[in-house]
Amino acid sequence: MTAARTFAIVRKEFIHIRRDRRTLALIFLLPFIQMVLMGYAATTDIKNIGTVVLDGDRSAESRNLIRAYQATGYFDINYHVDSEAEMTALLDRGAVRAALVIPAAYGQHLLAGETVDVGFIIDGSDPTVANSIRAAALQTGQAQRRALAAGGGGLEVRPSIWYNPGLESVNFMIPALMGMIMQFLATMLTSIAIVRERELGTIEQLSVTPIRPVELVVGKTLPYVIVSFLGLVEVLLIGVFWFRVPINGSVSLLLALSSLFLLGSLGIGILISSLASTQQEAMLVSFLIMLPSIFLSGFFFPLEAMPWALRMLSYLIPLRYMLTIIRGIVLKGVGMAALQSEVVILATFSVFILILASIRFRSNIA
Repeated sequence: MTAARTFAIVRKEFIHIRRDRRTLALIFLLPFIQMVLMGYAATTDIKNIGTVVLDGDRSAESRNLIRAYQATGYFDINYHVDSEAEMTALLDRGAVRAALVIPAAYGQHLLAGETVDVGFIIDGSDPTVANSIRAAALQTGQAQRRALAAGGGGLEVRPSIWYNPGLESVNFMIPALMGMIMQFLATMLTSIAIVRERELGTIEQLSVTPIRPVELVVGKTLPYVIVSFLGLVEVLLIGVFWFRVPINGSVSLLLALSSLFLLGSLGIGILISSLASTQQEAMLVSFLIMLPSIFLSGFFFPLEAMPWALRMLSYLIPLRYMLTIIRGIVLKGVGMAALQSEVVILATFSVFILILASIRFRSNIA
């Protein structure tokens, strides 16, 4: 081994890296995106929790209590309902994460110097968020109790955890892993498979045969649909039988809506294959897309804790809606009625991305 020959090889590799400008750009872009997302999204300081109020009293005293919770900055009281059914519907579909339940004659009992129990229902799907909500709810209740003590009345806040009473983190993470693994497998496998055909030159050979572009796309992606779907079933079985995660909703609905999500993920894979020229490039672009999906979908970190700009950006992440669907079915046992908006958005995205990917793919092999 000589230094001159080694240096010559090193120099050649640097020239190769410099010439592959797209891969070089991706190599430097990935750490930047990771740092930005981790720096802003990786936080558990929960504020502005969507909250619904069921005020059975509607007195000056109940309004004072509502204002006290709103003033903390932890609770964003954006719904007022008249029945438990309306309150439950909002919690089921994830429109709110907490509910303040004020009993009838609340003000009357306070003025009589009695202690009143106030209910505080918490969505326990995400244990981190649920614990923060419970702590903030109790702290606010204690402050109000001290304020009321001078008048002789008393207040006792009674938190109640729904959907995940034991606050088991595995019940939150396993459903999320189902969505992430589906997207990862479908996107990565599809993009690499098509790019590999281009590198080998076989895709150009197929383009001069009677096979139509749509037949080529379907033929190339169908095996990966099946593989990704089997990956979903595998994760589902492991979650149920190994980690003991209960499925409270319809398994058939879960599989049907997962298939819809898979179509969109396959569309992303096809689109990546039309942009990448090598398998390495396809893999890097796949990771580039997966990073925002993981950090901005509510997979690890609560969306409520993120800056406003990142929360707005999260609405463009399909995995956000899929996680709401999976957790809704698995943890809450909800049906289509509670998931309509997520299903419509997911279907719209899947159709749009498949059309865009098909157009790009067709133009590439034309």
